[in-house]
Amino acid sequence: MKRHVLVVRLDSVGDVLLSGPAIRAAAHRSRVTVLCGPRGDKAARILPGVHDVVVWHCPWVDPTPSAVRRHDIESVRRRLTRGRFDCALVLTSHHQSALPTALLSRMAGIPRIAAISEDYPGSLLDIRLQPGIDVHDGLPEPERALAVAKAAGFTLGSNDDGRLAVLGLPAPPRAVGTEPYVVLHPGASVPARAWSPQRCAQTVTELAERGRRVVVTGGQDERALTARVAGDRGIDLGGHTTLSELAAVIAGADAVVVGNTGPAHLAAAVGTPVVSLFSPVVPARQWAPYRVAHVLLGDQDSPCRNTRARVCPLARHSCLDSVTAVDVADAVERLEGART
Repeated sequence: MKRHVLVVRLDSVGDVLLSGPAIRAAAHRSRVTVLCGPRGDKAARILPGVHDVVVWHCPWVDPTPSAVRRHDIESVRRRLTRGRFDCALVLTSHHQSALPTALLSRMAGIPRIAAISEDYPGSLLDIRLQPGIDVHDGLPEPERALAVAKAAGFTLGSNDDGRLAVLGLPAPPRAVGTEPYVVLHPGASVPARAWSPQRCAQTVTELAERGRRVVVTGGQDERALTARVAGDRGIDLGGHTTLSELAAVIAGADAVVVGNTGPAHLAAAVGTPVVSLFSPVVPARQWAPYRVAHVLLGDQDSPCRNTRARVCPLARHSCLDSVTAVDVADAVERLEGART
């Protein structure tokens, strides 16, 4: 009987996508269930190697946490106990602690738990990787997660190159058409990482002036934003795609213009070049589009550097608004033919 492995990644779409190689390593010879938050649920369901998904709004990870309630903790503990897991891989970023989730996993009877932890874990972890010793500072997030899987004895298959990946894609919406196009995704899960709507709209115009069709994408709650950005020169798909359909739209594009947010990692998963409007509130070396052709734009030495700010702490969003529509259109042209 195959081992049953729990892979934990409790935050957003992008974080879950970046865990894909580690999940595939665990799934190579085991059955994998992913424990994720509601923000990462849709991403977990399109990753290769995922057998089941358990969704939980974790109060020590989610950026809008609910209160810690005994019945909620007990409910998820019972759900994990029923899973009869042989091992848990608790995946975190450097600013998160794996230990509360490790305690929950231990209370659910999981006999073998692996994670990266700077803090002394006592008996909460069976396999502990220490930052700066076992895991180098600045390691790209997919490699950080894969290091946990490897330490627990899980390796990628011989034909798996370790890139990001998603499952088979549906046909894109008809509105996309059949002629070549560029995707512009103006929104971001964190406001500090979003380019201004004005600059985005200017870029649609600039690309259109250069003969490019532009498809503007966004979620249901971003429809006003995408309508403003698309104007009368772009194709507005705001609120009209599921995550799988968005991946299909991105897969068909010549390039994607996007901030440091989930669709940048979708682009990496489908091999589409990225013009990355990267706010340095987190390090690009860890969070830039992974193993896909990209041009990084934005002032990486801005005073907001490495602050992890969710809202820009400066009077002007200078790290990104210093980038012009011409800069972005030129970057799109530099990426011509760079698809992987």
